[in-house]
Amino acid sequence: MKKKLLSILLASAMILGLTACGSKESTTTPSEATPSESATTATDSPTASETPAESSVACDVTPVPESAASSDGTATSISFAWWGSEPRYERMQKVLGLYSEQNPGISFEVNSLEWNNYWTQLAALSADNALPDCLQMDYAYLEQYVNDGLLTDLTPYVESGLLDVSDVDPGILESGSVDGRLYAVCAGVNAPALLYNRTLLDELSITINDNMTLDDFMNICREVYKQTGIKTALPYGTSDSFLPFLLRAQGINQPFNDHSLNIPDAKALLPGFRIYETGIEEGWLIGAEVYAELTSNTVEQSPMIFFSSTDSQSWCAFHWSNQLEVMANAAPDGMEIGITTWPSNNIKLSNYLKPSQFFCVSKDAAENEEETVKLINYLLNSVEANEILLDDRGVSPSSKVATAISPLLNENSRIVTAYINNVVTPNCSPINPPIPDGANEVYDYYYQLIDQILLGISTSEEAAVRLFEQGNEIMAK
Repeated sequence: MKKKLLSILLASAMILGLTACGSKESTTTPSEATPSESATTATDSPTASETPAESSVACDVTPVPESAASSDGTATSISFAWWGSEPRYERMQKVLGLYSEQNPGISFEVNSLEWNNYWTQLAALSADNALPDCLQMDYAYLEQYVNDGLLTDLTPYVESGLLDVSDVDPGILESGSVDGRLYAVCAGVNAPALLYNRTLLDELSITINDNMTLDDFMNICREVYKQTGIKTALPYGTSDSFLPFLLRAQGINQPFNDHSLNIPDAKALLPGFRIYETGIEEGWLIGAEVYAELTSNTVEQSPMIFFSSTDSQSWCAFHWSNQLEVMANAAPDGMEIGITTWPSNNIKLSNYLKPSQFFCVSKDAAENEEETVKLINYLLNSVEANEILLDDRGVSPSSKVATAISPLLNENSRIVTAYINNVVTPNCSPINPPIPDGANEVYDYYYQLIDQILLGISTSEEAAVRLFEQGNEIMAK
């Protein structure tokens, strides 16, 4: 199926060519699917995450000015492609220029694209065996690109020491591996984050503690509703849903096989429905009529920020750590936003660090392969480079770099860095493998069943049985 998907992309690219590639005049896309940096959506997968949202550069192929030749008279030009916003482009140009100054003979040709155009162009270039030397990669596409032989195994460079990953958490490092071999180096770290109206809860004398259980969380929901009438918004309509987070608490960190659910029985699915059922029955969950108006789990539609009454207002929002800044900027005057973990009855198993994106070396790097690895090592470990990049791609995966640049970050960025380093990292497990074909259709059906619970026409037990049966049928197609 992965081969089939790439074939479709390739065929599409051959039809479109590179016509989507325009001038550097940027056009902003509404949201991404990736995983995540922009902060306009709440998931970190290419269907609901954050990166694409900030992808605003339509197309740009720009050579970074060449440095003087190296001492032996040789010169190397490294091609580098990424998706992202205009600020990312400007920061990367500065960093690559600095790298050229420090490494005579190294120059760059960069290609900065909008999210959708980026993958279309990569598909076309891969067909011509002309992929850029260095690629920005998304978690959802990593396994596909590895299986199609498009990326270089970086394991030998880690073993030789040319690529230093000693300051990277083993779990986040492993997220760039396929079948035990490292193909991608994390460029920024994200994590699930419950954002909440700290001002309101302080007024109510309600204390939020990290690592809440489901009962802890629901007790807060009840108390807020009892004192104010303000309700709670649970995750809704996102591909990276609350369901796999709760399944992880049961030790199910790979909920899909290629042709079935990798779940023992319908009972395991109950927690993913019961919390919604409890909230509706007790009155503290926002109603079906509010959810019906939500077309995406974005800041722009967050019931914590935008509401017309207490019935449509939430005290919290299930998002990602890098979305604290945009939520704080969107919040009404006087509302301070706090950050904590999503609730789980086993937070160590449930919680995880998520790569917002990766750096990879393409199979077409050829004689530039080693120099490209050196560049990635520089982007990962250079404090000087990251003083320019800051947290553009999320919290630095290098603990040394993250600590060093922390004083340069604004208050919200420092809060997120502390949350990643001090709350999530010491108490989490490796991220789930990338989801296979069919998984998003299963999640779509999950939310159809949530709708039935919100409307009172299905119980959580009935919904769990239906999801188990229909989910297996979907995956078997």
